[in-house]
Amino acid sequence: MRKQRHVEYDECPIEGAMDIIGGKWKPSILFRLADGTKRFSELQRLLKTITQRTLTQQLRDLERDRMISRHVYAEVPPRVEYSLTERGRSLEPVLALLFRWGVDNVLAEKATAPKAPAPRRSADGPTSAGRSTKSRAAARPRAAKAER
Repeated sequence: MRKQRHVEYDECPIEGAMDIIGGKWKPSILFRLADGTKRFSELQRLLKTITQRTLTQQLRDLERDRMISRHVYAEVPPRVEYSLTERGRSLEPVLALLFRWGVDNVLAEKATAPKAPAPRRSADGPTSAGRSTKSRAAARPRAAKAER
């Protein structure tokens, strides 16, 4: 459930807006829904690292705040689709500006940042623990095999 810091936002409407659309996932959900109606599984696929529980909660919050609408079809299996309401669509210009800012400032910095040097590898390559990938049997000296 969303934490509401203030009941009224007379002094700062930004706080009210952030209470509705703030957080890690809500802007991304709204941005994806700006492309059109999506099913739950589509949103989960687009937002690769979001958990099912988190997506469910964020969708409920956005629906409660009238940013999205939820349409349940009477089918077997049940089908549920989410889309932006008029109120949600009013954020499209803001989301587009945020997207552009991310391209210009976040992705551009990653592209111009110096690359970290590649890790050094031994001739037979390291494993996840940094040990050689050669098996112990292959690493034994041939003389030990000859003594048998």
